[in-house]
Amino acid sequence: MRTSNARVRNVIISIYFILIVIAIILSTVFSAFKDVTGTPILTFFLFLFGFVALFFLVHWISKYFEYDSDGMKVVIINRGLLLSDYLNYREYKVEFEKHNLVSYKFRNFLIYRGLRLGIQNNNGKVKHVYFNVTLVSKKKRKYIRQSLRKMVRINRKKQIVNDGRE
Repeated sequence: MRTSNARVRNVIISIYFILIVIAIILSTVFSAFKDVTGTPILTFFLFLFGFVALFFLVHWISKYFEYDSDGMKVVIINRGLLLSDYLNYREYKVEFEKHNLVSYKFRNFLIYRGLRLGIQNNNGKVKHVYFNVTLVSKKKRKYIRQSLRKMVRINRKKQIVNDGRE
């Protein structure tokens, strides 16, 4: 199965545009907000901190996600949505054999959704890797969950059979 959230890019660009427009509007009508606090400098820094926090929150959440389980290997890629065509500074890629998948868990927080995978290495130790799946639609997360559940179920059956032979 192969899926990604490539269509979300336009939404994120729109959100950045709206944030910039709001920053421009707030800077032009700044004098109307001077009564929020006693000093205008404090009001300015409150708005500046709020804008920067919102900007980095959107930047942290906005990630491209690609899942490919066709063939014998599973490939999962997370990278930034903006500037990813030119700079891959936020790329995180994991490639593993299907039989090495031990566990998976989707984590839902208030504004963030993550996927944790437990992958067994050659030494028998389990390594946990994390992916940002916040912008992946609910339907696609359902398909990914079905694919991962099938792999884990097959791997557990093989492990039970192998443990019975030893």
